[in-house]
Amino acid sequence: MSTRMHYLLHHLIETRATQNETQPALSHKQEQTCYGELATRVQRLAAGLRELGLQRHERVAIYLPKQHETVISIFAATQAGGAFVPINPVLKAPQVQHILSDCNARILITSHARLQQLAPNLAHLTDLKQVVLVDDNPSSANAPYSVYSWHQLQDTPTSRASPGSATDADMAAILYTSGSTGKPKGVVLSHRNLIVGAQSVAGYLDNSPQDRILAVLPLSFDAGLSQVTTAFESGACCYLMDYLLPSDVRRQVTQHRITGITAVPPLWNQIASLEWSQDAASSVRYFANTGGHMPQPLLAKLRTLFPNAQPFLMYGLTEAFRSTYLPPDQIDFKPGSIGKAIPNAEVLVLREDGTPCQPHEPGELVHRGPLVSQGYWNDPQKTRERFRPLPGQAEGLVFKELAVWSGDSVTQDEEGYLYFIGRRDEMIKTSGYRVSPDEIEEMAYQSGLVREAAAVGVPHATLGQAILLIVTVPATTDSTESDLDALLQQCREQLPNFMVPHKCILQDELPRNPNGKIDRRLLAQRYADLFNDHSEPTHADG
Repeated sequence: MSTRMHYLLHHLIETRATQNETQPALSHKQEQTCYGELATRVQRLAAGLRELGLQRHERVAIYLPKQHETVISIFAATQAGGAFVPINPVLKAPQVQHILSDCNARILITSHARLQQLAPNLAHLTDLKQVVLVDDNPSSANAPYSVYSWHQLQDTPTSRASPGSATDADMAAILYTSGSTGKPKGVVLSHRNLIVGAQSVAGYLDNSPQDRILAVLPLSFDAGLSQVTTAFESGACCYLMDYLLPSDVRRQVTQHRITGITAVPPLWNQIASLEWSQDAASSVRYFANTGGHMPQPLLAKLRTLFPNAQPFLMYGLTEAFRSTYLPPDQIDFKPGSIGKAIPNAEVLVLREDGTPCQPHEPGELVHRGPLVSQGYWNDPQKTRERFRPLPGQAEGLVFKELAVWSGDSVTQDEEGYLYFIGRRDEMIKTSGYRVSPDEIEEMAYQSGLVREAAAVGVPHATLGQAILLIVTVPATTDSTESDLDALLQQCREQLPNFMVPHKCILQDELPRNPNGKIDRRLLAQRYADLFNDHSEPTHADG
């Protein structure tokens, strides 16, 4: 296949297999697969899925940890004409049931043990017709669906792999958001979304066949899936890793001479807490952050730990895959910035009436271009709320281009660099002010007294919401009440009165959502009644 035919997701593997079939493509534990073999295994499974009766655009759900079969299933689903739905392996049966039911999954690929846990929740899913088990332990007794073995499907003649005509506008995937504001929503991505995203990210990261990329984020998370697609776009080798302990990351980096890592701030915090030898860190060419603001002290520590690495600070939303990045040469000149639009995207800062904001005027980040997804699966109301025609288009256009309104508040400086303020649904409303939790958390990190911090708003009779700061401290620190008092005192000295936390609470760990981000929503629920009995905070509480 020539490069000009590179427009469907599975072409990423086929193109590289044609160019160099022996180049390592995928590695997990002791198993490594080259591009030629990977292309063959994808084609065989695609043929097997077609043999099961999979029709164009039908959904193939994948509920597995990161392993070869997971990646093969993703690409085989699209080659067979279907759409893949990766389900975070840490989710429990009720959440999996919701996703399978919501996306009307036709086929589920999982393991025997996981199927046993799910079985009671699958009984009433009328759309689910077949289950494929990767560990070849089929048992369909009394089940409303048929059960097949992975190797059974891999033996299907490859001539049946393709469904025929397909274009890059076809649906390729449904990624479910982490559900921080309710039940997860399914974001529909086309082949074009995924291919352009891979080309854009691999371009500014300067990925090449010499790269060894560590995939530590869930493949159900857009940034996690991007590790695989950018690796295959550039001919690099992707190393799959299910995160357990930060020391596991260090071991993988050392053993495989990893050149690129992308993670979310809580994970970077844990990685930065380790002792890294100069040799262990020397192979890392770049590290990238996504999924939240990286505090300046943490960034500085990572730059010291990985002296040969360029830092890339990225911002994205599942509805548009990737949106912005800050180039490494601007890190010291634009502290706190999320950068500018990635290649082949335009990012705007707009007022509620759709007019552009002036420099430094807060507005909503709006993303347009080929990365904008196809909306939310089976949810026209939420799709209309977030995906709207962009103002200022040519009057003669009958069909207006849709842009995605992110729900994130940002500002833009005179040079076009963007600065994140906060999510509209996470903004704390106190004393008539709207306060970004990121600003308070940044203050906490700069104090040097905390390891992690989360600021949330909780109900308060006179203020609307009181600001609560929940923190963890470095493992080597024996925290005392005086340390918390010192933290609050620094906040009083450096923040306006309405932004000073009313109370600081110490926890051993902060809760995470399935994508590894700090779960502010859960913390807000946990402490919702904190000020019920005393509407006015005491002096000791801040």
